[in-house]
Order: sequence, then structure tokens, then C-alpha cells
Amino acid sequence: MGVGSPMSAADRAGSSDGLENLARVGLLAYGVVHLVLAWLALQLAWGGGGSSESPDQSGALATLADSPVGKPLLWVVAIGMIALAVWQLAEVLRWRSGWSASGDRRKKAVTKSVKAVVKAVVYAALAVLAIRTVTGSGGSGGQQEQQATEGVFGLPAGRWLVGLAGLVLIGVGLYYVHKGVTKRFLEQLDLSSAAPGTRRLVERVGLVGFPAKGIAFTVLGGMLVYAAVTFDPNKAAGLDGAMRTILDAPFGQFLLTLVALGIAAYGVFCLIRARYPERT
Repeated sequence: MGVGSPMSAADRAGSSDGLENLARVGLLAYGVVHLVLAWLALQLAWGGGGSSESPDQSGALATLADSPVGKPLLWVVAIGMIALAVWQLAEVLRWRSGWSASGDRRKKAVTKSVKAVVKAVVYAALAVLAIRTVTGSGGSGGQQEQQATEGVFGLPAGRWLVGLAGLVLIGVGLYYVHKGVTKRFLEQLDLSSAAPGTRRLVERVGLVGFPAKGIAFTVLGGMLVYAAVTFDPNKAAGLDGAMRTILDAPFGQFLLTLVALGIAAYGVFCLIRARYPERT
């Protein structure tokens, strides 16, 4: 009884209507952030709009903050991201029973748990960023990335840690590309009640959105690896720097446009996922 109670509580928490509805709000907010990010990337690519915001998460949140309902909207984003983080932590508890198993069951449980922890960290970081933006204490993503890299460089084996972080980001980027190409993103939705047209839309936006986000992560990871190799924290930058690196490549305008459209497609995927979340 004593052992099963925490697991039962985790199952109830992860499956509760209240948390699921908050998670839906989080997914909607996550989708909106990606749509704004795509718009900023398009502005960077074509030099229009005169926006002073960087095409990264902090720039997207700052753009939302400048809207007529900016501050209330950012609080909704923060609450939604916290709900998503709690949702993922509940998933970790749910899969915990498989850690002591053997074979494929244990491998699946550990893999699912690690993914859930990573997602929880990402959502929690976005919640903090949203709160800092609404309270006026946030900074640009590139500046934060450089400051963090400088701090890590000062640690024992800091150069290796920066390089490892870059390789992890490259791995995450390649995973997103693979997930998009193989349509594994469909596992994140329950489309049993969806119309055929919705299913086709999900497949199309996923096939475009996941690889595009993966490319952005891969470029960002490559910049961190380059910073580690050259021992220069100024070479490290956030998503803003990754976008500008793509823009500086041959045919950069068109490449960045494709990435921006892909990120917008990923945002649409998040909006659809809020309507048809997976049942776990």
C-alpha cells in the first residue's frame, strides 16, 4: 500500500482533467511562441517590419509583451509552461515502475523518463523566461548564452562541458529531423476522433516543422562546439545567432525563410496537439 500510493497519486495527477486542461493551455502558448518566432525569423530574412527583437524565444516573448494584452498573455504562457513541466514530471513517476524491469521494458521506461525530464527542464526554463520578460528582468538569448558559456569556461574542464552541450544539441536537432521524417511525431497525438483532413494537416505540418526545428538546434549546437574548439565564448550564441548564421550562408535568405516556415508549421502542430493530446 505504501509503495503503490505515490505511483497512484502520480497517475491521478498526470491524468487529472485540471492538469490536462492546463497542459492544453501550455501547448497553445507554446504554439503561439513558435508562430511569433517564425515571424521574427522572416523579418530577419527579408529585413522588413523594422522589428528590434531577436528571432529567439526571448525576442518572441518580448514581442508578445508589446501586444495590447501582453502582460496577461505572458502570465498565461508562464502558467502553461509550468503545467507542461509538471505534466512531464508526472510522466517520469508513471514510468518509474519500469526502471527495475529488464530488457526492452526497462529500456523504454528509462528512455521515456529521460525525454520527459528534458522536456520538463525546457518548459520550466521557458516559464522562467516568460516571468522575467513580464517583470522586465529578461535579456536577449544571445547575451545569456554568451554569459553562460563564459561561466562554464571558467569551471574545471569547462571547455569540454561546452563542447558536450553542443554535441547534445546537435543530437537533439538530428533527433527532431529523424522524428519528422519518420512521422514519429504522430505518437504525440490521439487522432482517433479527428477528421481525415485534420490527419493530413498534422502529417504535413509535422513533416515540415520537426526537421526545421531540428536544423535550428543543430546549427546552435555547432556554434557551441565551435566555441569550445576555439575557446572563445563570443562564438557561442542563442537561437538568434543560429538564425543569423543560416542567413549568412549561401542562399541564406531562402534557407532562413524555409526554416521560419518550418518553425511556423511546428507552432501549428502544437496548436493541433492541444486539441488532440496523446493519451498515456
